[in-house]
Amino acid sequence: MSALDIVRVGYVKELLAKGQREDSRGMLDFRNISIKTGIIDHAEGSAQVDLGNTRVLAGVKMVVEEPKPDTPNQGNLVMSAELLPLANADYETGPPSPASIELARVVDRGIRAGNCLDLEGMFIEEGKAWSAYVDLYILNYDGNLFDACELAAMAALASAKMPGYKDGAADYTKREKPAKINSIVTSTTFGKIDNKVALDMTGAEESAADGRLTIETDGKIIRAMQKGLSGGFSAEEINGLIQESFKKHAELRKRIEESIR
Repeated sequence: MSALDIVRVGYVKELLAKGQREDSRGMLDFRNISIKTGIIDHAEGSAQVDLGNTRVLAGVKMVVEEPKPDTPNQGNLVMSAELLPLANADYETGPPSPASIELARVVDRGIRAGNCLDLEGMFIEEGKAWSAYVDLYILNYDGNLFDACELAAMAALASAKMPGYKDGAADYTKREKPAKINSIVTSTTFGKIDNKVALDMTGAEESAADGRLTIETDGKIIRAMQKGLSGGFSAEEINGLIQESFKKHAELRKRIEESIR
C-alpha cells in the first residue's frame, strides 16, 4: 500500500467513525446504478453495469454441447470473470487470479442456486443441450465487484435471446426466443471497517475493510452467502443485514427489469 493509500484509508476510517462516507452516502446506501443491455451485437445477451465508478461488462454466448454426465437432461451454465489490467494497476494478464475465480464462483452460485436460468428447458435432445457461457469483464474498479457483476450477469441473461437450432448445431442467424428466466437474484455486499458496517464499499473503503459479507437473494429466500476477509460479523449484525438485503432486492430487481424493456 502506497503512502497516499495509507493516508486515504486513514481518512476513510475517520469519516466512518463519525458515521460519514467520502461521497456523503448513508451507511446502507448504494452508489448510483446504471444498467444498459444489448450492447454487444454478436452476443446472445449483454449488459454493462456502472456502480459508481465501478464498471462491468457481461456477455452471454449460447453454444450447443453435450449435457454434463450428472445432469443428462439439462443445459449448462459456465461463469468466468476477467480482471482486466486497464481496470486497476494491480490487475495482471495471465491465468485467472484467486480474486477472479472467487468473483465468478460467487456470482455463479447465486444464479445457480436461485434456478434463475431454466437449465431443464435448455435440453434439446439426447446428447444435445444449450450451454450458456457468461463472461464478466471488469472495465474499471472502484470497489464492490460482487454486486456489480451479479447485476451485469443477471441483466445479460434476462435480456438474452436464444439462437435457432438446425441440423444439430446453433443457428446464429435467428435470435428470436428469449431465454427462460425463472427468477432474478441480486446481491448486497457489506463491509466492516472498525466495527462500522457499510453497503457497497468504494475501492478506498475496501482497502480499509476488516470483513466482507455478500448476501444473494431472489426476494423470497437467501440463495447464497459469501464471507470474505478476516473480520467477523455478529449474529445480530448478520440477521439485520439479511433483512436489508431483502429490502435492496426489490430496488435492484426493478433496475434489471427496466433495463430490458
